[in-house]
Amino acid sequence: MAPTHGSFARHVSRRGLLAAGAATVSAALVASPAAASPKTLPTLISLPNGFRPEGIATGAGPYAYLGSLGDGSIYRADLRTGAGEIISTGPGTPSVGLKLDGQGRLFVAARAEGARVVDTRTGAVLASYALTTATPTFVNDVFLTRRAAIFTDSFQPTLYVLPLGRGGALPGAGDVVRITLSGDWNQVPGEAINANGITATPDGKALLVVQSGVGGLHRVDPRTGVTRLVGLGDAAPLTNGDGLLLVGRTLYVVQNQQNAIDVFTLSPDGSSGVFQRRITDPDFDVPTTVAAYRNRLYLPNARFSTAPTPETTYAVVAVDR
Repeated sequence: MAPTHGSFARHVSRRGLLAAGAATVSAALVASPAAASPKTLPTLISLPNGFRPEGIATGAGPYAYLGSLGDGSIYRADLRTGAGEIISTGPGTPSVGLKLDGQGRLFVAARAEGARVVDTRTGAVLASYALTTATPTFVNDVFLTRRAAIFTDSFQPTLYVLPLGRGGALPGAGDVVRITLSGDWNQVPGEAINANGITATPDGKALLVVQSGVGGLHRVDPRTGVTRLVGLGDAAPLTNGDGLLLVGRTLYVVQNQQNAIDVFTLSPDGSSGVFQRRITDPDFDVPTTVAAYRNRLYLPNARFSTAPTPETTYAVVAVDR
């Protein structure tokens, strides 16, 4: 039996499970615009034909990692040159959301297959996790702290937590913690896309999860799963909200079918936000997720409105943040 909420609480420090990880994640990914290199990096990075990207992750170095919705392969792109290669051949099932830790491990949301952890140095799968026996299930995205990897399920009102041990030790298969979303959360039944992108609040004490189909942004208590809708003033609903990225108090929300990123300034506790601007680009073609390197945002074009074939072209688009 998986641990209950009470056992999850033991993984939460006095300041909160997320406090140690949220600020560290942002600092590792981005530098201030003034510190960034001149704008000589490519703004369009081609991926292999037929790759079908969805998730993207970056770290401190000039590389982006992308997962394939087709066979689950992991591709590493050099952000300086645009060159890249498959570093881990997929198992034949999808890779969706991705996050990279400081040990070179890629945590992969794997849709109906749960989750897996890939060594980016060797391409080996270090661990796989069947996160739930519920059906239908669509493990969609992941947020990473020093103490846990937390996954969303678009078809179930549940977050899945892999608690990490000392030095980031991976848990056993039976250590998965399941947290039911409640409060303001109103799950749309069936195979509607509900929970999607996930990140932390600026103060690191709670989670933010976007509910794609209804366009709501929820603040989630990681101890209980109780959610409250984030007040965004007169901003339009975040319909088709997908990947989330928090940098300081700035939240970037990808809206895939709108070919846009909406940018908000959040309150420290993440309970409210103010719309700042919308980022668009003529090269966007249903971008899904977002990662940062230096002063740029990188988004893979999933091209969901284009029927995928082995010859369909895909790319990552870079825009200024």
